[in-house]
Amino acid sequence: MKYVLKSEQLVLFFLTVIFFPFATNLPWYFYAGLFFAPDLAFIGYSVNSKIGAILYNILHHQGIWMIVALIGFSTGTEWLLGLGITFVGHSAFDRIFGYGLKYFDSFHNTHLGIIGNNKK
Repeated sequence: MKYVLKSEQLVLFFLTVIFFPFATNLPWYFYAGLFFAPDLAFIGYSVNSKIGAILYNILHHQGIWMIVALIGFSTGTEWLLGLGITFVGHSAFDRIFGYGLKYFDSFHNTHLGIIGNNKK
């Protein structure tokens, strides 16, 4: 099942890369420049694990960014559409490597399992 989930995210990631230039007239540096922006949520872990997990989960929740892209599409707000596509792509990229949504107790505890050197 793990490989099925990863392959699903791989397809989603490539779809965002392919779809971005067709859906928007934004330059590629918009996608490339904002691709790792969701990882700024790591700053929340400097406060505590709960704040870090909440920020991380908001910025990596694919449903939220699909809605943002849909709002951008339906209102003709190109940068919003591009932002949604980019953040969905980032989230899919993370999940290919096993980085899922975080539980409050630890960065290493995700909905896809334990990550990092803490595996047991």
